[in-house]
Amino acid sequence: MKSKGLHIRISERRLKKIRAYAANKEKTMTQIIEDYIDRLPTPEIDDSSITPRTE
Repeated sequence: MKSKGLHIRISERRLKKIRAYAANKEKTMTQIIEDYIDRLPTPEIDDSSITPRTE
């Protein structure tokens, strides 16, 4: 699997919180974020999801 980068802007408070949480769990911030992303439900993709609807 080829990795890609993700750049986000978050508050300093949130950055400190995730750093502390990751350190406490002996994981990297990337591992923490990937764990949370992996918990998200997989959206069902159909033809209507790629074409914006206009009403």
